Amino acid sequence: MEAFVKSEIKNGVGSITFYHPQSNSMPGFQLRALADEVTKLGNDDSVKVIVLKSEGDKAFCAGASFDELISIKDLETGTHFFSGFAGVINAMRKAPKFVIVRVQGKAVGGGVGIASSGDYTFGVAGASVKLSELAVGIGPFVVGPAVERKIGKSAFCELTINASEWRSAQWANEKGLYTDLYDTVSDMDKAIAGLVERLASSNPEAMAMLKKIMWEGCEHWDQLLLERAGMSGHLVLSEFTVQAIQKFKGK
Repeated sequence: MEAFVKSEIKNGVGSITFYHPQSNSMPGFQLRALADEVTKLGNDDSVKVIVLKSEGDKAFCAGASFDELISIKDLETGTHFFSGFAGVINAMRKAPKFVIVRVQGKAVGGGVGIASSGDYTFGVAGASVKLSELAVGIGPFVVGPAVERKIGKSAFCELTINASEWRSAQWANEKGLYTDLYDTVSDMDKAIAGLVERLASSNPEAMAMLKKIMWEGCEHWDQLLLERAGMSGHLVLSEFTVQAIQKFKGK
């Protein structure tokens, strides 16, 4: 299958699904499409709650597309690419609906950022996490605020500094990244269906107010995450990072 982002609305639930054949890694066009879908469903009065998920059973999201990273040749292009993750995070933050995230496989880098931006995130036992950015000479600058908000500074530093090591789904659950953890995808999907059914019949105004309160203190993220994208855009041009990414691609 080719990469896609698609959505559907059924019984008050807006579902967004994304897919990329390279472990659900995210090129720039797909990040922008994902942000647009979140914004669209967030502004649709027929949608009471949003579910964000990816296709496949191995990886939830492998983060940034390495193919696109190594093609970046100037700061403007680099900043524009990394601002794609900023757009997704800010769309999830500003949507006046709860965003439920379904993590059915491993999450890396930007994938951890997307999972962290959910208002309620489900995971399965095999959904380990890793912030690998430092290992390729960059850093989780854009996703950092979302990850730190969700799991705290200490756990964020642990993920960031030990960038080559996976942390288990159990670890992610204990730190608060996964609100609920299930042994199987089937069990997780049953739980998600139950929650979204209840939310779809809840008071939309109350949920919108709660969503705003839950994200208090993050109103400056439009500017902050753009500045962070510039940091990554600068570093991705360095010889160190170019060689590190090529080495990773060769594994």
